[in-house]
Amino acid sequence: MAGALARFDVRSVNMTSSSGEAHFSSQAHGVPTGPGRFVRVDDIDPVEFVPGLAFRPVLGGNAMANFVSFAPHTVAPTHVHEEEQIVVVLEGEFEFHIDGESRTMRPGDVAVIPPWVPHGAQTLESSCSEVDMFTPPRRTLLEHADTKGAEPPTGQA
Repeated sequence: MAGALARFDVRSVNMTSSSGEAHFSSQAHGVPTGPGRFVRVDDIDPVEFVPGLAFRPVLGGNAMANFVSFAPHTVAPTHVHEEEQIVVVLEGEFEFHIDGESRTMRPGDVAVIPPWVPHGAQTLESSCSEVDMFTPPRRTLLEHADTKGAEPPTGQA
């Protein structure tokens, strides 16, 4: 598969925005800020602020992905924070609350929470796995975030 990806020529596809900017550009318009890296989520030690609610945060340069596991009958209390958050449900389901509105979220459902908007969640009979994206990175998770991961990619398959 890696060989097939290496042979794919982005010039053969017209993928531009309405402004004419190429989505898959091969021309650098800046300087890399560091090497890329791969992280195995299962290798991150979970952090539990609430019993049954496990966080595995991964830190990038300007964003954070937090892989979250809810056990059945677990509550993430209603709270607010300065970071914008996007929630994507991967498996299971939970009740999610945003500023007084509640929904049952299932795989493929997404919630967008602007800064300072009250939100929380709870599982009922089932568990739930989801990923939270934060920008900027969630301050209270910084000390727990994986910043190492595996070796940076080398370009070899």
